[in-house]
Parts: sequence; C-alpha cells; structure tokens
Amino acid sequence: MPTHDHTQHPSVPSASNVERFAHIPGWGSDLDHANRPAYPMERTPPRLPNGSPGGPLAQARTVEVLHSIERPGVTALFGSTLPPRGVNGSMRRMAFRYSENDLRHWLMLLAADRVQVGETLVEDLLKGRVPNLYKEMGGPAELRYNPRGAARKAVTVGAALVLLVAWRHFRKDRQRSVDRR
Repeated sequence: MPTHDHTQHPSVPSASNVERFAHIPGWGSDLDHANRPAYPMERTPPRLPNGSPGGPLAQARTVEVLHSIERPGVTALFGSTLPPRGVNGSMRRMAFRYSENDLRHWLMLLAADRVQVGETLVEDLLKGRVPNLYKEMGGPAELRYNPRGAARKAVTVGAALVLLVAWRHFRKDRQRSVDRR
C-alpha cells in the first residue's frame, strides 16, 4: 500500500494545478507574494487604517439593550433597537437570563415574537386603526411569487371558516334541543 509523503510541499504550485484551479475566484491568493501578480500593485502602507486604535468607539445606549450572559457587557456596536416593553419585553428579559446554548433561551425569544405580534395588533385596534393583515403578512407577494401556495392557503382558510361556522351552528342546535327537554 503506497504512503503519501506530506512533508515537502512545493511553495510554487505546479503548472497543472494552476491550469486546473484557475477558474476558481481567489485561488492562489495565499501563495508566496513573489509569485502573486497583484502583489506589486498593492499599496504599502494601506490607504485605509485597520480601525481606530484600541477598538471601535462605543455606541451610545439610549434604550435598554439585552445581551447574552456569555458576554461581560454590551458590545461596542449593537445596532438600534426598540426597548423591550410589555409582556413580550418581560419574556425577552427572562430569555436572556439563560445561556444562548440553552434551548429555553431561543424558545422564549420565539414565543416573545409571537406575543409581540398580538400586542401590536391589540394596540392598533385600541388606537382605532384596523391593520391590513393580508398586506402585512405578505399576501400580495405570496400571490405574485407563489400563486399555488396562496391558493392553498386560501382554500385552507376557507375550509377552516366553513368548519367553524358549521361547528357553531351544530352547537347552537344541540343547545336548543337540550333546552326543550
């Protein structure tokens, strides 16, 4: 059985390798600088510095930012966010008490997202705004890009409504027959 000797790697790729892999973008970019065609054109020193000395400047926190317990504090850059509020905010705070390695963390965040959908729907209704659920849930895009899926959803919703009406009607008829006795 032949053994492979990997102790001697050529620093310059063979011509057959160059031809075989030349179609791959970026292939050979980590080879010796003397053999790289772009090397003489690179600027030294680079035009742009590699960041500010001492790391990035800390972003100002204007709202509560939830962060992982694996980190000692909030990262320097964290993006803009809405402050956690309401029931979903409490659920998010509870989720961040657990490690990101814990399934409870992610399940609580998923549940908090669903609760937030309900909370914003109730908020809109209390403010007198009736949300356009069809448009907000991507109905027009679904109809345009996935018409079969939209038709399947429409049939499913229609069947569910028919079953709901039939069940309520059956329940009322049953209640009437019980009341007559």
